[in-house]
Amino acid sequence: IVSLLFTSHPGGGSGIGRAVCQRFASEGASVVVADISEDSANETLGSLSHDLKGQAHMAAVVDVSSKQSLDKLVTSIQAHYFQPPSVCVNAAGITQDDFLLRMEEEQFDRVIQVNLKGSFLVTQAVAQALVACGAPKGSIITVGSIVGKVGNIGQANYASSKAGVEGLTRTAAKELSRFGIRCNCVLPGFILTPMTDKVPEKVITKMTSLVPMGRMGEPAEVADVCAFLASDDSRYVTGISIEVTGGLFIG
Repeated sequence: IVSLLFTSHPGGGSGIGRAVCQRFASEGASVVVADISEDSANETLGSLSHDLKGQAHMAAVVDVSSKQSLDKLVTSIQAHYFQPPSVCVNAAGITQDDFLLRMEEEQFDRVIQVNLKGSFLVTQAVAQALVACGAPKGSIITVGSIVGKVGNIGQANYASSKAGVEGLTRTAAKELSRFGIRCNCVLPGFILTPMTDKVPEKVITKMTSLVPMGRMGEPAEVADVCAFLASDDSRYVTGISIEVTGGLFIG
């Protein structure tokens, strides 16, 4: 299996994306780490196990909001591995938070461009490559957010983009099922990542108090769900969103 994983945007190459790369590598996949930051991609690449026969990982620099950049990446993967990626996980995303009354048009456009248009371009590029070569199956997994379902103060752009990702995924699942390609979403809640390291302790405590399970999630716990959706264990699962939230916002 060749797995293409878009780890973050911009920079970082860490958190959920890195955890997914590490989990997939431990399962025996050949992993392509794609990131807008070359340093981040290489750092993640260096953390991957390659103990199993036939594994060959690579790092790539890509901008998910650029069709040209994605087409170039898919072409290079096919040249390197003689096949398109059979599994794709898109964890690329940005935030540019502000209150609705103050948000600049550019802030809204940029988040939609990366998070929603980027998800469309990634899904399209990988699906086109799989269909063109007659691959018997494929799994495309997009990392959304629970915020796309419930909204969040200061994140009109981000919540809109993540809600859009779910609509895109369901539509892609309906169109691509006949080609053996499954499309699903993972919706993380409050996950401990480098992004949350900058959040004040009292805010973390407040956030944790809202979670029925009483703690923040780990990136590896999101990666575990991605591994399930990538594997044949979920071969009859498509068009769904799995919440990885510790019970946050269950009603």
